[in-house]
Amino acid sequence: MPVQVTSAPATTPPLARRSPGPAQGSGRRSGGKKRAARIRRYWQLYVLLALPMAFLTAFNYWPMLGAQIAFRNYNPVQGIWGSPWVGLSEMKFFVEGPFFWPILQNTLVIGFYYLLVSIPATLILALAINEVKHARFKKVAQMVSYAPYFISVVVLVSIMQIVLSPQASLLTKIAGIFGIHNVPDFFGSPGAFPSLYVWSGVWQESGYGAIIYLAALSAVSPHLYEAARIDGASRLRRIWHVDLPSIRPTIVILVILGVGTLINVSFEKAYLLQTPLNLSTSEIISTYVYKQGIQDANFSFAAAVGLFNSIVSFFLLVVSNGIARLFTGEGLF
Repeated sequence: MPVQVTSAPATTPPLARRSPGPAQGSGRRSGGKKRAARIRRYWQLYVLLALPMAFLTAFNYWPMLGAQIAFRNYNPVQGIWGSPWVGLSEMKFFVEGPFFWPILQNTLVIGFYYLLVSIPATLILALAINEVKHARFKKVAQMVSYAPYFISVVVLVSIMQIVLSPQASLLTKIAGIFGIHNVPDFFGSPGAFPSLYVWSGVWQESGYGAIIYLAALSAVSPHLYEAARIDGASRLRRIWHVDLPSIRPTIVILVILGVGTLINVSFEKAYLLQTPLNLSTSEIISTYVYKQGIQDANFSFAAAVGLFNSIVSFFLLVVSNGIARLFTGEGLF
């Protein structure tokens, strides 16, 4: 009789156990080791970076905690944290006050005036220096143009008083030679203050600002100039069709930065040029903050006005960057 072979029932092999992956803690340890190894490898760079970071933290970020006095009724006896919280009342008091619109108007007029004059003046100066072919004359012209930047604001205002003062100044002596004896008082005229501020700033800062444009112009390919000469382009045509398109990103960035600082009119020169006669046009936000915060010891109100100034500057920067990206495709961010 046949032998029946009974096969053992098939047994499914046990499921292979998955080897446990690396623990989360070990992953963190490995990441920390890589970071430590990177720091040890490039420790010189981290040492160089430590001092600027400490400076920024101590003088730029840590003082931001003090900005809260704009929302408190600050009292030096109670301190920043002990002074009562008043919210936006100080800023509201400034916006609804009688000095808000005159001060804001003076600041914007000077800011726009300076922006419209300084950027073309700096650009034209840079293009003119770039067209100079004589190397020694080019260096002398560049040095003479940016030397006024290193003059102190106090010295600059003193020079302006020596030249433009109606009493025994250089202007009165020159006018007396031609028989003119009624020299106007520029420092006492409210209408002359914006021009005094702007044109003195253009004389002082255009040469230094032209360095940025000259650096951008140095990167323009000489082949573009050669091609333009072969096509018969004149010097003005080469500037218009080669130089300006090549440095357009630099121009856009500087315009955006200028609009962002539009409302941050310099305090030192405005305060030094300020007189009781021109106060109607020379009182700007920075001088108003100084008088309220330092002279009148109204710290919370002055901090609120300064914070308002920073908010408006940030808004102008964002808006100008968006407009520049929309029309030119260039921007800061």
